[in-house]
Amino acid sequence: MPHYYRGEVSQSGTLLARLDLTTDWAIVVVAAVLALAFQGTDTAAYLLLIGILAVSLFLVFDVRRYRTYDASRSRVRLLEENLFANSLHPSGAPLEEWRVELGDDLRTPTLKVTYREALSRRLRRVYYPLYVLLGMAWLFRVTLFEPKQSLLATASVPGVPGAVVVAAVGGFFLLVTALTFWPIRRQAKGEFHGEKPGSWKR
Repeated sequence: MPHYYRGEVSQSGTLLARLDLTTDWAIVVVAAVLALAFQGTDTAAYLLLIGILAVSLFLVFDVRRYRTYDASRSRVRLLEENLFANSLHPSGAPLEEWRVELGDDLRTPTLKVTYREALSRRLRRVYYPLYVLLGMAWLFRVTLFEPKQSLLATASVPGVPGAVVVAAVGGFFLLVTALTFWPIRRQAKGEFHGEKPGSWKR
């Protein structure tokens, strides 16, 4: 069982590294888009909208990798809660049939968190601040950065009127905000309890 535990922890660490890599690339793309969008007035404002699209693609990859990571992390926590914790301080396993649960999951691995919850958690932790940063930059770019032009003229995309672009951007941010902060029941396997530090080694 210790050998299996070490293997599961190693796999979980590998999946977490892949998850962090997706986040790193998203941040790099945001930084590059911001640098290009404000290098001069010749750069089109919709470059920031392309950046929002690119971040959305990274978010799709990130949610899939997060769900895979959570499945591995859940098996690690199952062992820690029911085997190792009970070995150190015997008080009964929180999940009596944990061996059956673990065996079934090894035979038929399943995802433990819904796509909706994974999307909300990754938005709240990483991607919503990136969206807000790009959105504020776009708003500044189409208003104060070029004061001689109207908002709708600056916001327009070739072939798309500015009013349609502004409405689409506003609707997108309303949707993302709702997905981020709409309360849902947690299904992801938590590793920490509470926000305040506990008394350790009293």
